[in-house]
Amino acid sequence: MRISVITVVLNDPRVGRALASILAQEVDAETELIVIDGGSSDERTLEELERYRRHLSVFLSEPDQGLYDAMNKGLRYATGDIIGFLNADDRYADRSVLRDVAAAFADPSIEACYGDVVYTSRQDERIIRYWRAGTYKRWKYYWGWMPTHLTFFARRSVYERLGHFDLAYPIAADYDLMLRFLFLGNIRVHYIPRILVCMDAGGTSNDSLRAIVRGNWECWQIWKKHGLTLHGILVPLVKPLRKVGQFLRRPPAIPEVLRAQSAARTVTAATG
Repeated sequence: MRISVITVVLNDPRVGRALASILAQEVDAETELIVIDGGSSDERTLEELERYRRHLSVFLSEPDQGLYDAMNKGLRYATGDIIGFLNADDRYADRSVLRDVAAAFADPSIEACYGDVVYTSRQDERIIRYWRAGTYKRWKYYWGWMPTHLTFFARRSVYERLGHFDLAYPIAADYDLMLRFLFLGNIRVHYIPRILVCMDAGGTSNDSLRAIVRGNWECWQIWKKHGLTLHGILVPLVKPLRKVGQFLRRPPAIPEVLRAQSAARTVTAATG
């Protein structure tokens, strides 16, 4: 089994932390590490990319049309049986994430898997939000549910069959992709009931009120595109409300999550 992990970056030196957490994984599977850089000019980012260059299976640096265009480029280069994404501001929660992912795909009938996420403060890495995805049920989509794409792994054959990210949705293309895969495609998916990824708070879909409104508007348009206007009528209203509980819920075993930082520091020191 080969697992392709795609990391996209543009002028973000945190990419070194992300790559270190991938390289720290303890998994009995070949890992293909793909980095798609949007043409970074920031000196610190370039230094981090150069530091890890020898560990990369694919490195592409050129202008793109945004996050999802870069992800699509990564998908075109991926040769792994399983494909996942880890962006520059993210890191795996501990050294066993890819091992648990590989275990899920040991069942040949499983076509995708996902898990939970915590959002941390950029200043002190304090956990401020816990996204517990829970087991997939089709009806959950009517109430604004989706797994986070940062923990979402799927077989390459699923992408080949059901398509890549739709660039018509610059904020919610991940929502569209997983709606197509899970709700419309009815692929068989497995939930890994633990935290897989730590993510810095912020991001394209949450960095302003305007972005939040635009993102939910795109979700509504996505339902319409698929001829599901009545099915998705509540999504723009209830999807933002689902996030409230994520700020109130406390994650289990917080110290386990913080292994990501020590793992990243260990690999960074080793790679010089």
